Amino acid sequence: MGSPNAIPASAPLAQQPPSPAPATSEKPKPCCVCKDEKAKRDECMLFSNAADPAKDCQSTIDQYRSCMKGFGFVV
Repeated sequence: MGSPNAIPASAPLAQQPPSPAPATSEKPKPCCVCKDEKAKRDECMLFSNAADPAKDCQSTIDQYRSCMKGFGFVV
C-alpha cells in the first residue's frame, strides 16, 4: 500500500515544471526584436556629426525604446 501513496505525491511534482516553461517561451529574447529600429538607432549614433549624438538621434532612440517596451523590455 506504500506504492499508491507514492504515486499521487510524485504526480503534482510532474505537473509543476511545465508551467514555467510556456511562460518563458512566450517572451522573445531582446536581441531578436526591434532589429530595424535598433539598426537605425545604431547607424544614427555612429555616423552623427553632431557634438551630442544622443540628442541628435533622440527620435530614433525613442522609436527603439517604444518598440522594446511593446515587447515588455525596459531600455
